[in-house]
Amino acid sequence: MIINLISDTVTRPSAGMLEAMMAAKVGDDVFKNDPTVNALEAKVADYFGMEAALFFPSGTMTNQTAIKIHTQPGDQLICDKYAHIYNYEGGGVSFNSGVSCKLVDGERGMMTAKQVEASINPPDFYHSPLTTLVCIENTTNKGGGACWDFEELKKIRKVCDEHHLKYHLDGARLWNALVKKGEDPKAYGQLFDTISVCLSKGMGCPVGSVLLGSKADIDKALRIRKVFGGGMRQSGFLAAAGIYALANNIERLAEDHKKAEEIGELLGSLDFIKKVEPIETNIIIFEIDEEKMSSEEFLAQLTQNKVSIIGMGQGKLRIVTHLDYTDEMHAHFLKILKTIG
Repeated sequence: MIINLISDTVTRPSAGMLEAMMAAKVGDDVFKNDPTVNALEAKVADYFGMEAALFFPSGTMTNQTAIKIHTQPGDQLICDKYAHIYNYEGGGVSFNSGVSCKLVDGERGMMTAKQVEASINPPDFYHSPLTTLVCIENTTNKGGGACWDFEELKKIRKVCDEHHLKYHLDGARLWNALVKKGEDPKAYGQLFDTISVCLSKGMGCPVGSVLLGSKADIDKALRIRKVFGGGMRQSGFLAAAGIYALANNIERLAEDHKKAEEIGELLGSLDFIKKVEPIETNIIIFEIDEEKMSSEEFLAQLTQNKVSIIGMGQGKLRIVTHLDYTDEMHAHFLKILKTIG
C-alpha cells in the first residue's frame, strides 16, 4: 500500500469528478466564451458574496495578480513571516510587482492588528516604502493549518480602513477554516478587497484557483492574468471539476481534520517526537528529537513502508491528510508509526 501524505495537492479526480469534466460544455475562455468557466466564476463569487471572480491556473498566480492590482512598484506590503506569498512564490512579489514585504513575527503565521498597525510606514516619510497592502493567509500552511480568529481579522480590516490600505486574503485552504470553525463565507467576502481560493488543495481538483473581488478589480485581473500568461482556452473541463468540488467536497474536509488529529495524538505519544504543533485542520507539523532518532532515519523508515511525507526545513516535518487518504490507509499508517523506533 502506497501512502502519499506530502500534500493535499496529490489527489486525483474521482470518478464523479471525471464524469463531470468529460460532460462539460466548453468554449474559448480567453474570449470569455467558455460557459462552464463562467458558471464556476459566478458560483464562487456568489458563495462568498463578492461581485466577480476569475479562474486561474494556480494559487500563486491569483495571489500575485492581487498584489499587482493593489500596489505600485516601490510599495511595501505587510504579511506574516510565514506567509506563502513571501516563502513559497518564488520571489514573485518583487519580480512581478516591484514590491517589498514587511515581515511580522506573528504566532503560527497569524499576526495581530496591533502588529499590523506598528508595521505601517509613515505615508509622508518618503525615505521608506509606501505601505499599501496587508496580506493574510488562512489557513496558514507553514503555521500548521492554523485558523485565524475572525474577530482579529475584523480588527485588521479596521486598521486598513484607517490607513487607506488594501486587504488581500490568500485563502488557498480557506475551505478548511470555514468547515473547522463553521464560518460564513460571505462574511469573508464582506471583509476583504480580494480573496484567492484554491481548488486543487483539499478540494480534489487537478488544477485551478479563483480570484474574487470587485468587478473593477477583476477587470484589472483579467489583463494581468494575460500578462502573466495565465489565459486558458477550453478550460471548462477544469472548471467543471471545480463546480463538482463545490457541490461534493467541502463538508467532507472534516474527515481530513479528524484523521490529522488522530495522527497528531499518536505522534505526541512517541518518545522520539520532540514537538507536535497544535492541529486544527489537515496539516500536522512536528519535530524529531534528534538525540533519539535523526529526521533522515525517520523518513527512511517511512519510505521503506511506502509512506511519503515532506520536510519543511529547520528540523520540521509535515504531514497533510486529504480525500485520497482512505480509512484503510489511515489505519495502516497509524500501525506503521507504532512500529518505528
